Amino acid sequence: MTTLSDPSPILLPTPLGGTLVNRVQRPGHDFDPAELAELPQLELPDRAYADLEMLATGAYSPLTGFLGEADYLSVIEQMRLADGTPWSLPITLAVGREDAGRYTGRVVLTRGGEAVGTLDVQERYEARKSLEAREVYRTEDPAHPGVAALYAGGDVYLAGPVTLFEVPRGAFPRHHRTPAEVREVIEARGWRTTVAFQTRNPIHRAHEYLHKVTLELVDGLLLHPLVGTTKGDDVPAETRVKAYEVLLEGYYPQARTLLSVYPAAMRYAGPREAILHALSRRNYGATHFIVGRDHAGVGNYYGTYDAQEIFSAYRPEELGLQILKFEHTYYCKSCGQLVSPRTCPHGADHHLVLSGTKVRERLRAGESLPAEFTRPEVAEVLRAAYAAQD
Repeated sequence: MTTLSDPSPILLPTPLGGTLVNRVQRPGHDFDPAELAELPQLELPDRAYADLEMLATGAYSPLTGFLGEADYLSVIEQMRLADGTPWSLPITLAVGREDAGRYTGRVVLTRGGEAVGTLDVQERYEARKSLEAREVYRTEDPAHPGVAALYAGGDVYLAGPVTLFEVPRGAFPRHHRTPAEVREVIEARGWRTTVAFQTRNPIHRAHEYLHKVTLELVDGLLLHPLVGTTKGDDVPAETRVKAYEVLLEGYYPQARTLLSVYPAAMRYAGPREAILHALSRRNYGATHFIVGRDHAGVGNYYGTYDAQEIFSAYRPEELGLQILKFEHTYYCKSCGQLVSPRTCPHGADHHLVLSGTKVRERLRAGESLPAEFTRPEVAEVLRAAYAAQD
């Protein structure tokens, strides 16, 4: 680990593609809003709106817009853009076949009827939904939430560069930072190495264990919970962020941790999504990324460590950041601490492991969670959230 008093320059990882994309253009400042008056409009659903922000702020660098057909097919089949750049998930904008012909040239993108950006349509092409489901999600099962969303969308994809009129700070303005803004914080704090941690689940002691083990190796920790659209039975983003806030207040070194939300929507693509999560964190300035058990998975569609093994498809220099792979961690009653299969000799009957289902059952019943599983302050945030739902 480098020392924070090291006088050498801070050299953050180069964004994927070499440059951090910035496609934010403000009406009345960067262009005349009257130019939009007669253009066709396209209302964005949740995931596409999240993608618009990720594209325009550079989180998805080197992409400048929704993928064209050559890139789309290359990503599906090769996990690379057509020029060979690593990329694992197709970022596309679907419309119905009956409406596709309306969208030519520049299109105004709207959200709730309000203009939020533009798309310069350069291509319209057929979605290969069966191929996309098989290769990206490894299943065509409509019970998979990512596959369900894929098949519910339109059959034609629009492609081309986008602009975003204003970064939507959403429900967490204090924690909502663009990649450029996160990079500024990292530089200001003098972190030469930064590990990013992604989760869509409530924080618990096993997560804390991973964070603190890693903080022994690097200068800073970017806690980057996903706050875009998730499936209905996931814990709401508001609850998860509040849990992070109370945990950071009492148990983390303030100068070495940064809580900043990640506005992407969840696709539940398991291994493929783990790659996207890592590459985009490189764009945010991270030098390391934690990949644990069943990253971005759902149900039993992916193997426990598939999301770690898939990174072997790329050379380390292509990824541009170091992947830290951790095994399943849990509390061992005999060891008296958080452990993993690498550090604990005891069998499963010695371990305290609570599934998400068990946690939800306890919370709905108003029961407490063991202190070995989660901090009391976090347990209270979760309990109060579930009590409010009843």
